[in-house]
Amino acid sequence: MRAVVASRAGGPDVLTTTQRALPRPGQGEALVRVVAAGVNRADLMQRAGNYPGAAAVADLGLEVSGVVVSVGPDVGDDLLGREVCALLPGGGYAEYVAVRAAHLAPVPAGVSTVDAGGLMEATATVWSNLYMPDKPEPGSWLLVHGGASGIGATAVQIAAAHGVRVATTVGSPDKARFVEGLGADLVIDHRRQDFADELCNRGIRPAVVLDIVGADYLQRNLRVLDRGGRLVVIGHQSGSRAPIDLEPLLRNNLTLTGSGLRMRPDHEKDQIVADLVQHVWPLYESGAIVPTTHAVLPLERAAEAHRLLEQSHHRGKVLLLADPGLPSTSESRP
Repeated sequence: MRAVVASRAGGPDVLTTTQRALPRPGQGEALVRVVAAGVNRADLMQRAGNYPGAAAVADLGLEVSGVVVSVGPDVGDDLLGREVCALLPGGGYAEYVAVRAAHLAPVPAGVSTVDAGGLMEATATVWSNLYMPDKPEPGSWLLVHGGASGIGATAVQIAAAHGVRVATTVGSPDKARFVEGLGADLVIDHRRQDFADELCNRGIRPAVVLDIVGADYLQRNLRVLDRGGRLVVIGHQSGSRAPIDLEPLLRNNLTLTGSGLRMRPDHEKDQIVADLVQHVWPLYESGAIVPTTHAVLPLERAAEAHRLLEQSHHRGKVLLLADPGLPSTSESRP
């Protein structure tokens, strides 16, 4: 099979297309013929050698969509032929991948198999951090940084569908229009406005902040949170080290937490996937939330996909098409 791997740690140019042996599903696994693979910032960090949860630099790809073509000895044959989404520890940039069966979910009705390649990582990250075990109450405010990213666009939609008011930061007017169309109540252009000043001037105190930026936003995030609020750090694009003034943390009874999806044990991921099927998939099937595919590129153009994310020119998800016989979606702009 074809697979795209990182030949060594480095920039996008280290990504190469190679031939690999077809994987065999082991105990508790299924073999998926990949239709599309999602590209995530974690892949960029892994390619650069900076992702501690990755087993190896080479094996990129945390989510795919496709069709189950074989199963392990202890997995039921009823999975065969099913169109699925899959959450992976790596290796999704390939034509086939062996997946823990409990980390498979059916493609939601009404969602194309191509678009489904970008569902699992973002929805699992958002749901596990915002709704497991706690959740923002309807009518409360959520602040999402990077609202036009794959995770950001998903968070805006899921929260809005649950009656939560959403403020978000973006970096351009076109991204502002994009997230407004997804249901954001307040959009702040971080290149022209200070998000903390904007929220404070409007009297908005978020119950939860979902942050991908890290160091540069830490103190301002603590400043704006409502009493008893929660800061959830899921990325550190501006750096992982920052001084902290503990006074607002103590005065307002705040919670500072963080998580990485890949490092969670399998049993936790099992529950996350089951929750997605029960609580989030019906939102896709009803049209309350929609996939946000920005571009679909052939598998061998993975380096271009990585550059697109690094330049932050995307709105929503960037996908790699492993099956060249399938058309890209109408939303995609290669």
